[in-house]
Amino acid sequence: MNDTASGATETDYSATLFLPETDFPMRAGLPDREPVWLQRWQDMDIYALQREQAKDRPLFTLHDGPPYANGNIHIGHALNKVLKDLVSRSMQMLGYNSAYVPGWDCHGLPIEWKIEEQYRARGKDKDEVPVIEFRQECRAFATQWVDVQREEFKRLGIVGEWDNPYLTMSFDAEAQIARELMKVSMSGQLYRGSKPVMWSVVERTALAEAEIEYRDYESDAIWVKFPVTAGAHRDAAVVIWTTTPWTIPANRAISFSSRIACGLYQVTAAPEGNWAKVGDRYILADQLAAEVFAKAKVEAYERRADVGAGELASIACAHPLAGLAGGYEFAVPLLDGEHVTDDAGTGFVHTAPGHGLDDFGIWMDSTRLLRERGIDPAIPYAVDDAGFYTKDAPGFEGARVIDDNGKKGDANNRVIAALAEHGNIIARGRLKHQYPHSWRSKKPVIYRNTPQWFVYMDKPIEGAEGDTLRARALNAIDRTKFYPSAGQNRLRAMIADRPDWVLSRQRAWGVPITVFVHKQTGEILKDEAVNHRIAQSFEEEGADAWYKPGAARLYLGEAYRAEDYEMIMDVLDVWFDSGSTHSFVLRNKQKWPYLKFPASMYLEGSDQHRGWFHSSLLESCATNGFAPYDSVLTHGFTMDGEGRKMSKSMGNVVAPQEIIKQYGADILRLWVASSDYSEDLRLGKEIVKTTVDAYRKLRNTLRWLVGNLAHFRKEDVVAPADMPELERLMLHRLAQLDEGVRAAYKDYDYRKVVTLLTNFMNIELSAFYFDIRKDALYCDPISSMRRKSALTVLDLLFNALTAWLAPILVFTMEECWLERHPEPGSSVHLQLFPHVPAEWRDDELAGKWQLIRAVRRVVTGALEIERREKRIGSSLEAAPKVFVADPRHIAALDGQDLAEIAITSAVQIVEGDGPAEAFRLEEVPGIAVLPAHAEGRRCARSWKVLPEVGSDPDYPDVSLRDAQALRERAAAGL
Repeated sequence: MNDTASGATETDYSATLFLPETDFPMRAGLPDREPVWLQRWQDMDIYALQREQAKDRPLFTLHDGPPYANGNIHIGHALNKVLKDLVSRSMQMLGYNSAYVPGWDCHGLPIEWKIEEQYRARGKDKDEVPVIEFRQECRAFATQWVDVQREEFKRLGIVGEWDNPYLTMSFDAEAQIARELMKVSMSGQLYRGSKPVMWSVVERTALAEAEIEYRDYESDAIWVKFPVTAGAHRDAAVVIWTTTPWTIPANRAISFSSRIACGLYQVTAAPEGNWAKVGDRYILADQLAAEVFAKAKVEAYERRADVGAGELASIACAHPLAGLAGGYEFAVPLLDGEHVTDDAGTGFVHTAPGHGLDDFGIWMDSTRLLRERGIDPAIPYAVDDAGFYTKDAPGFEGARVIDDNGKKGDANNRVIAALAEHGNIIARGRLKHQYPHSWRSKKPVIYRNTPQWFVYMDKPIEGAEGDTLRARALNAIDRTKFYPSAGQNRLRAMIADRPDWVLSRQRAWGVPITVFVHKQTGEILKDEAVNHRIAQSFEEEGADAWYKPGAARLYLGEAYRAEDYEMIMDVLDVWFDSGSTHSFVLRNKQKWPYLKFPASMYLEGSDQHRGWFHSSLLESCATNGFAPYDSVLTHGFTMDGEGRKMSKSMGNVVAPQEIIKQYGADILRLWVASSDYSEDLRLGKEIVKTTVDAYRKLRNTLRWLVGNLAHFRKEDVVAPADMPELERLMLHRLAQLDEGVRAAYKDYDYRKVVTLLTNFMNIELSAFYFDIRKDALYCDPISSMRRKSALTVLDLLFNALTAWLAPILVFTMEECWLERHPEPGSSVHLQLFPHVPAEWRDDELAGKWQLIRAVRRVVTGALEIERREKRIGSSLEAAPKVFVADPRHIAALDGQDLAEIAITSAVQIVEGDGPAEAFRLEEVPGIAVLPAHAEGRRCARSWKVLPEVGSDPDYPDVSLRDAQALRERAAAGL
């Protein structure tokens, strides 16, 4: 009992109110509760239920780009997998059969390294271990990490075919990868060639462009003169500049450009003992001459003559190491090349065809010219796989470019010393620049000419009437949808400029390059019967079958002699493995009948334009003629809260496991959905805190909604036409939201989904509709149409909000759904997005209520001051006078209960501007409010202050509305 102002007692009517009733807790406890839902989904096999439920719907296939199975997942994995889950779940709820088959990349160097590290720790020599035994250890290692990552991904709430994933090391996958390679071979696209490739000395293998990253590196820079021995200006020297002095022994030419103006320059003053001496004559690009002389510490020089392109083409030079060990006594020609610029250097490019793609290209294009000039076009193999100079680098054999730890060897210093001794170096320095490194070992790589297996980019494909792989790939890109659209141009530029695809790796753990080469002719054996035997053995035994004794004889059969053929022992680049996944996943209808080819979407980080998107495109175009995907979605990388790259050394790494442990996976999922994934995403303590706060608001809104629905009865459903305007306004907003949310999900714009729904729930529901309707829901009689209408709307809101948020907050929406639908087999994830009738949309009504809400905003602003100054306790103690000067607002308010809308006990509306002291808001002109106290007594049940309180003989301490509610409850036995 409470004391009233008059000293009388007041009955406690709280038990007669329809207050919210729910077990849905305010505190989420996600770290403890989420595993409960995971176990429930596993027990009911929700993924299988989704497949059965959607079996007749159109297919949507997001094909999983396989993560590498060699460690715990990091925040980048979490971002990627959550985004994929958002796509897959939302497309399922939009009405598709959206299956998700996860996969893993299991072959390759990093796993080999781990096994080799274990060997070294035990003093075991890898070369003494049979290759099949070694491969089995690699397989076991990958299996272990697949199991670990599988559980970590599941903990994120990712729904998928976890018990039947794809693995690139499964026997059927290895067989299909081999088949795809043999298709490429049969179409004449595969060849063995000698070409400079990115070579990792540390890892002892060739690398693809996708395996390269560029890092700061300090290189030695030298300016070297090549004395002219034939043609014009024999008293001069052509000067080159290079940041790879170790490639000078492999130099075979100098490249120039006929578009660049060059001149003959003479040194007229230089310090005593300087490398560049008075009287020296150099041929240089005019644009760069001053810079070269500055580097060479030349005090004065003169330009003596023009040197035209015709003169340059006639020149031959001596090698700057001529006379050293008798190995450089050959002419060095000048070749006109499009790759030469005058942006930096000297305008002349040192050309070592074994150590650069441009160098190789111009050398090979000039083969005929070289022979005409009596120059041997053979390319030297100056550096071996361990980074040591070979016999093709006379005078330097045994020196090393890079050691096993990725550090500089002695090659540069020895070459520079020899050039100085021969008087052919004029300057040296250091240059800090971006240099290619292996993205695995993080160590610098070199270009090295080695025999490798390639796929032609520009040779016409056999049986394809002049079609080339590059043309196919470019056409496929033009037919693909990219999110964001800039990805299309990025991938197109990469394909347009890329060299032939190098497939071979000099390692052991992978799918072998399953071809035989005739030892005499060098031709690749093309025989479908042989190919079939290879693939069949892989199906039964895996790729280990290739390494079994007698395998060559088994595969070649009776038609060929094994001793006549070389069995290739290189393995495929793992990008070919993952690039082939479409063939053994998307097209495997026996194993996954609900997947489609091409896939609806490939989704990965933006680095995969040069990785999986790239290799998948080339592989599918090579074997099918078109892309394996209809669309490509890319996301950025994860950064710390300050926008810095996450690094263990900086201590700013945010582990998904830690966020889940402290806050729950739904918080991580909300962060992903709330972020602009097209850019790099930031994640730090403050960002997590902001996400937690946003989640808490959403949860509290849902909790209130569920609590009030405890009083909802299906027999009390009210048709929209019979509802009050406020409820019809909410239906209008649902219709608008349905259109916006569906469109955003279809556009994969999850940030927009979150924005639409959080604004609606926080601003339009919690702070407006729920705030107004609390009184009716709690206090109105059982028979009240207003209360029934509100409950009907709450039911519709619940169905829509839980479904719309289900792809994002997978655990919370399941918990919320089961609060109302706890029956076995029930799940929000078995629902579609609800049908929202378009006829609910009422723009005229919405325009009217926009005016009403503007008036409400002024009233609540005025009352907020009254509360702050403690002139009133709650808004129900007020009965403000509202002055309305705008005829539009007057018309909108006609027939409305503004007291109910503004949550006051009464309101007096007066036409006019109102007195000067009235409260106003600048953004709502024409509305003024004078606060005033409500007259009458306070209702003991609803707390409204009304003159009518006391007029009901049975319930003298409540309003007439509340008295009727009490009578109806009593009649119903409540």
